Amino acid sequence: MIENMYKAQAAADWRAAAGADPADQELAERVYTSRLIGQNPDLLMHGGGNTSVKLERPDLFGEMRPVLHVKGSGWDLDTIEAPGLPGVWQEPLLKLRTLDKLSDEDMVNYQRSSLLNSASPNPSVETLLHAFLPHKYVDHTHATPFLILADLPNAEEVCREIFGDRLGIVPYIMPGFSLAKAAADVYDANPDVEGLLLLKHGHFAFGATAQESYDKIVQHTNEVADYLGLTELTPIGERLPASGLDILPVLRGVIAEVTADRDGAMPVFDLRNGPVTHAFMARGDVDALATRGMASPDHVLRTKGWPLVLKQADLANRESIKAKVEAFAADYRAYFDRQAPEAAGPKTMLTPDPKHAWIEGIGVLGIGVNAKAASASADLAEQNIRVRAVAEDAGGFYPIGEKDMFDCEYWSLEQAKLGKGTPPPFQGRVVMATGGAGAIGLATAKAFAAKGANVVLVDRDQAALDAALSQLGRWHSACALDITQADAAETAMTAAVAAFGGLDILVSNAGTATGGALVELEDAAFRAAFELNFFAHKAFATAAAKLMQDQGRGGQILFNISKQAVNPGRNLGAYGTPKAATMFLMRQLALELAGSGIRVNGVNADKIRSGLLTDAFIKERAAARGVSEEVYMGGNLLGREVEAHHVAEGFANLALMERTTGHVITVDGGNTEAELR
Repeated sequence: MIENMYKAQAAADWRAAAGADPADQELAERVYTSRLIGQNPDLLMHGGGNTSVKLERPDLFGEMRPVLHVKGSGWDLDTIEAPGLPGVWQEPLLKLRTLDKLSDEDMVNYQRSSLLNSASPNPSVETLLHAFLPHKYVDHTHATPFLILADLPNAEEVCREIFGDRLGIVPYIMPGFSLAKAAADVYDANPDVEGLLLLKHGHFAFGATAQESYDKIVQHTNEVADYLGLTELTPIGERLPASGLDILPVLRGVIAEVTADRDGAMPVFDLRNGPVTHAFMARGDVDALATRGMASPDHVLRTKGWPLVLKQADLANRESIKAKVEAFAADYRAYFDRQAPEAAGPKTMLTPDPKHAWIEGIGVLGIGVNAKAASASADLAEQNIRVRAVAEDAGGFYPIGEKDMFDCEYWSLEQAKLGKGTPPPFQGRVVMATGGAGAIGLATAKAFAAKGANVVLVDRDQAALDAALSQLGRWHSACALDITQADAAETAMTAAVAAFGGLDILVSNAGTATGGALVELEDAAFRAAFELNFFAHKAFATAAAKLMQDQGRGGQILFNISKQAVNPGRNLGAYGTPKAATMFLMRQLALELAGSGIRVNGVNADKIRSGLLTDAFIKERAAARGVSEEVYMGGNLLGREVEAHHVAEGFANLALMERTTGHVITVDGGNTEAELR
């Protein structure tokens, strides 16, 4: 059951923080209850649903006029802020109801022309439905129980059984002007209704206050859940430890091989594998349910209209997996060819790759261009299997048909977005950085993340990794381990597969300097230096290479080598010797892995303030050279200290050099003695 999370004190705090303007206070409480809705995945999924509040604000002449604040495009309710609810003058919107028809493009342009602030995001495509209803607060959700109800073959009859005349019932119409008019007509026929059921779509509720509208959302949803016997909803987002995930890198590579160009990025995965998922895959009607469509029309924008279904027999080898992906792509092209000629206006086919998968014995897989998109797809996929299972057992799962699904997926407003944006250069790339919580490792992770990559940080200390992740942001991962342990590399690769489906770029960065003259250094200390500064690099590089070969789409391995490999420093033999071996390793792997499309390069840096170069170490080295610490750190041709972010930029830029392998670039401010050529 859905818990009502409204707290009067929290609402009062939001209002108080908004200042003295009553309109701003109302908007603040609107933000608060919108977040309560958005933060419960069984009420609302990514990008879906919208909320509004009707207020009065002064125009340029000081005259108070009615304004509708409604969710704006690009904002999610779980994190929405006041700017995500742009204000629209309400009077021009109400005039639209007198029209017989209105195109989506004209609707969007007209809504934009009515904005209080022209810099605001586009108001929701369901703005007119909010405007045409008279209530101060209006909430629209796609709660799991309501999707089950909306997709039943006798949904209207069941709705009447649960609610009597308390909900108006709106037939399925694609979101936009026509739906807004139809919903308003249903409301006008019975102004006493508490909300609306939109068949095969979702639920509206409304009220005079934010709390009243939110309370009705929760109450109505729980009434449906109670009728369906859903006394407890398993949380969406379950990720449990699993084995047998070695097929995911293969699937990742195959999807790109079948549906992308030679250098195109592979998709990123998000695996969900809780008990509900496996119970669903054990049903005898999985194949039939897979072809029915999605529970709500807007889901197809993130999931496509059906999943890639892989049974155990399909997972036997790369060829059998590829056959299923090719069949999916062929079915998708056929779907487009059937529906495009009947559509209003020419359509450009989207890529025929799957956006979610049901994998027997593995779980449900979200598939996207990056981790955020994959997570949204996975959430919707989880919700959909729950809706399908319960609905089918309660009378049948019958969402919108193929034509309506196509009209949503190929909506003119969505088609207009195609080709207008350039994705960041590392979108779809999964990057692993060892020593990821340290100065250079974290700076490198940030450099790749800023260019669109999803990053796996590897380091020894979980607390340090947690702190590093808090700086990187939500769509990254971490693995705490000692990279010198025998199984560390394999463990880290498994973590990358579990988090994102595979690996594209390894930045083998971790290391530390052991000082002392070789003739005085204990053999155990020298061997320990080799374990960290050479053998760990070799273990991670070879494990990453094997994973990349499973994907079959190339990849990159980048080593942090150090100028010590070329230009030895006094009393640093235990550091320079394994680094020199690592440079040879880089060149050897470049030779051996080129046939697999795996590029191997390195960065030679010098004197970076980090865990390696501590203040005490800098003081010692400066003394050994007979110079001040400032002169020591700026002791290069440019006379400028090299910082961690400079090295990070070197790694990222080297990764973009698509026809370079077996190469080392220096990031040392200029050091003639350390030049390679």
